[in-house]
Amino acid sequence: MITYRCERDNIETKSSVCPVCGERTALIKSEIFWCDECNVPTFDNKCECCGSICKPLTTDLRPVFPEERLLVEIALGEPFKYLKDSVWNASGNRYYVNGKAIKLSVKKISELDPNFLRAEIQKYSPDNTYKYFDEYKEKYIRANASRYDYLIGEAMEYIRSATIDAKPEEMFISFSGGKDSTVTADLVTRALANPKILHIFGDTTLEFPETYEYVKRFKTNHPGTPMVSSRNKEKDFEELCKLIGPPSRVMRWCCTIFKTGSIQRKISALFKNQKRIITFYGIRRSESTSRSKYERESESPKITKQITISPVIDWMDYDIWLYLLTAGIDFNNAYRLGYSRVGCWCCPNNGSWSECLSKIYMPEQYNHFRNMLIDFARDIGKPDAENYVDGGFWKARQGGNGVAYADNTLVEFTPCALEENAINFALKRPISEDLYELFKPFGKLNFDMGNKRLGEVYVISLRGVPILKLSGRIGSKDLKVTILDYHFAGCKNRTSAEGKVRCQLTKYQMCMACLACESVCKHNAISIIQNGSDVMYKINDEKCVRCTECVNHFNNGCYMKKVLAIKKGD
Repeated sequence: MITYRCERDNIETKSSVCPVCGERTALIKSEIFWCDECNVPTFDNKCECCGSICKPLTTDLRPVFPEERLLVEIALGEPFKYLKDSVWNASGNRYYVNGKAIKLSVKKISELDPNFLRAEIQKYSPDNTYKYFDEYKEKYIRANASRYDYLIGEAMEYIRSATIDAKPEEMFISFSGGKDSTVTADLVTRALANPKILHIFGDTTLEFPETYEYVKRFKTNHPGTPMVSSRNKEKDFEELCKLIGPPSRVMRWCCTIFKTGSIQRKISALFKNQKRIITFYGIRRSESTSRSKYERESESPKITKQITISPVIDWMDYDIWLYLLTAGIDFNNAYRLGYSRVGCWCCPNNGSWSECLSKIYMPEQYNHFRNMLIDFARDIGKPDAENYVDGGFWKARQGGNGVAYADNTLVEFTPCALEENAINFALKRPISEDLYELFKPFGKLNFDMGNKRLGEVYVISLRGVPILKLSGRIGSKDLKVTILDYHFAGCKNRTSAEGKVRCQLTKYQMCMACLACESVCKHNAISIIQNGSDVMYKINDEKCVRCTECVNHFNNGCYMKKVLAIKKGD
């Protein structure tokens, strides 16, 4: 049973929307029960299948497929011990057999030789039947029929009401190949009775092998459903790890570079004439603390012109699996192996169980990635590189300590002794035409007013007032910036104006085509072009409205500055 509370009206409800004020409610309790008679979990304390009163079991639950069950049995030294039993996995990665918790340490399994486990799985797999799992699955479906009916009824009604005035050409489904996006895609297609709604698969290049196999199957099984992939073909994950260090839980730069940026480009190409884009996401609040604050419908904080709709935002894992198994939908086989979530297989947010599975089922990729992490740890001076990696300390890494590229985060400057309101900057990158592009958010560029021999370029406000003078020859690393009028970009004093200038110079030194700026520009005025190691940052004067969102959105003007900020004690 799920219970919510509305703080405004001080009432409890079974809905995530208050029936009195219509505002969002907060989840206060979720509880799954167990029917001893049917030997399956139930959403209510009375089993729909047999009428028995059920006992409380846990807060959330997922099925354990025969493949994962066999691994557990092998780790316990008793293959097929639970072959005929009802096996489930609860919150906290606890295993339940016939409604009772069993003693099993994930840490202990992780310490076992993955080569041994792999060999044993191959040995016993031919006899690992689905017969008993399927029998319990049917009981589970019957015992939770009302919950299933409620879920699809509420979700489909919401989808239809949220898109009542929308056209199919304004919509797309964000398809990751995971269970949540699979359910979302099926719900949307059924609710709108339209299998031709576009699906966009965000290929990060780091997906599970099973994910690529599933996407291929999906295309085959849904020939009438258009699916396109978005992929950053200009970037290589391993090369970036060497350049700026691997992503961590705190700084997952991989999402911006390999997901958000590439999806935004795909959206811009496919929906260039649309003023509104409706995206269906399989995001759920129970997945993480940060996602617990998400709304069911909102404007995208990362991708422009986009309204995001999340039909399953309040569903539990239990609900997702109830839908998949009841509707008989094909899904990613990585879940059968025991992965509770799929995405990037080497994500720093993955836990020890996920790593254990990767050692078994992806030995070549796992060892290659581990060796890369060890090399990085040695490069930044970690005394015990293997412990730094195997202990998971790399996942908590913050900033760019020890990373050579992090030197570009520093913008060296001194006040000009000869000219008031002028600052001398010693850049780490020679001045080129690209430098001036970064000052377009502040105003129009004028190359005729200044002394060309000194490389003077003026920035003129929309009121026609000169606000900045840039002095520096092409090819030189010395740049002088004179603040002629600090009333630009919302600045209220000279200090604030200096900060805006440093933001753009930081971006000039650091730009590596992460596409973050391109993604946040709501007017599609920014385009970032990479040709080999050369990066060109262009701002379209006709589209730019000088909102300076590309300056203010990120720490010190640049997303990579935030990623590589040097911190003490890292």
